[in-house]
Amino acid sequence: MQLTSRYRFAASHRLNTDALTPEENARLYGKCNYPFGHGHDYVLDVTVEGAPDAHGQIVNRAALDRLVRERVLARVDHRDLNSQVPELAGQVTTTENLACAVEKMLKQGWTLSAKLARVRIAETARNTFELESA
Repeated sequence: MQLTSRYRFAASHRLNTDALTPEENARLYGKCNYPFGHGHDYVLDVTVEGAPDAHGQIVNRAALDRLVRERVLARVDHRDLNSQVPELAGQVTTTENLACAVEKMLKQGWTLSAKLARVRIAETARNTFELESA
């Protein structure tokens, strides 16, 4: 059985890599390469899976919320992903890379009986990224 809990956070970023020229960055990343960055209101879905316990739950929801708040939201909410999130240092701050970083943040502090199954991040109404956890 799976349970998905939804969280929201706001953050800014700029897609840019030093390996490319300014013109190449502009072509590759378009408006996401704006020199001063831009922001998103992200929606993070964390999915866990497991069998219901004697109380009929696969995870204590308060414990899951606390873990996500402490391990992820405290690090990314209202932050510049390029300069204020060490887990993204040296990476292009695409939402693909953000999803991988969120999965690592969660796994490092994982103390719950249910297994982390999936991290899903909606960057915009049109772009959603989903990572199946190994």
